[in-house]
Amino acid sequence: MATSNAGPAERDLTWAPAGEHVLVARQGALGRIRLNRPRAINALTLEMVTAMTAQLRRWAAEGSVQAVALDGAGERGLCAGGDVRAIHDGLLAGHRYGDTERAAGVDRAVEFWRAEYKLDQLIAEAELPVVAFMDGVTMGGGIGLAGHASLRLVTPRTQVAMPETGIGFFPDVGALFPLSRAPGELGTYLALTGVSITGSDAIAVGLADAMIETGAWEDLCAHWATGAPLSVLIGPSRPEPHSDLAAQRPWIDASFEGEDAATIESRLDARQEPEAQSAAATLRSRCPFSVAVALAAIRRAAQLPTVADVLAQDLRLGTAFMNGAPAQDFIEGVRAVLVDRDQRPRWRHDSLAAVDRSEVLALF
Repeated sequence: MATSNAGPAERDLTWAPAGEHVLVARQGALGRIRLNRPRAINALTLEMVTAMTAQLRRWAAEGSVQAVALDGAGERGLCAGGDVRAIHDGLLAGHRYGDTERAAGVDRAVEFWRAEYKLDQLIAEAELPVVAFMDGVTMGGGIGLAGHASLRLVTPRTQVAMPETGIGFFPDVGALFPLSRAPGELGTYLALTGVSITGSDAIAVGLADAMIETGAWEDLCAHWATGAPLSVLIGPSRPEPHSDLAAQRPWIDASFEGEDAATIESRLDARQEPEAQSAAATLRSRCPFSVAVALAAIRRAAQLPTVADVLAQDLRLGTAFMNGAPAQDFIEGVRAVLVDRDQRPRWRHDSLAAVDRSEVLALF
């Protein structure tokens, strides 16, 4: 993470703007990309996504760098996700002012998803390997960038989440590819509840590779700038950090299996563990339709062979969520969580049991 306490190696870099809120630099054999919207925890806009895509393609075509290091400006995190507030505002204007404005809002939203998912796929395909520094908050669209990188580094400060079911959306950005392959039902638990986890937990579920101290990042970048392989093993090897989440697998695996979200809720209610009771309460606070879609999506993602296939599914679902009845949940969820912040969304369905499975399957 970029801070005011930059080391000598970083102070020697010359950062240049690459579009709005994105900085780039060359450090020997290493390209550097820094998200530069710290007041919004580097939340992604279409312009930022477009700039990063163009820069990665430019470096790959030139052959001027061997790898790219991605981090975020400010003290709070790598990236808090996509700028869903802006998408919400566009959709809301359409609902207020008529069909023409509504279509324009949907088109802008889908344009953002399409561009974002193309960038995520570019990183996943690793023509030019990317190492991501997931220091602090790394959520939603931040997982789309970092979670598909060739090397994913967390710190003791890392907070990872896919919180979309809490705003009337679904876990997208290809995140269901690694989550569907997490041990047991850990990925299902995270996809449905959207809870935040630590860097140690992110390693345990397959969203990250190794933990470093925040202050080690610039030294590692200087090492990779020499052309060294992307690895954290400069000094003695580090033991894998303990994951509290992995220790919860017995009740998570027993509760989150299957295809029916209401049944999962019932299983959680029947458990004695305080963590299971908390998970049940969290699940009930999420958008019922979003939870049901997330469950169907992660089951399908487990059968899809590539990140690109999962991203294609995400684009179909994301487009559907911007239209018709699902858009009502998205608008209401963003209002309650990010606009009015009353944390009291009024969803279309009052419970998981009230969601018609045929409505869910129609999106796929």
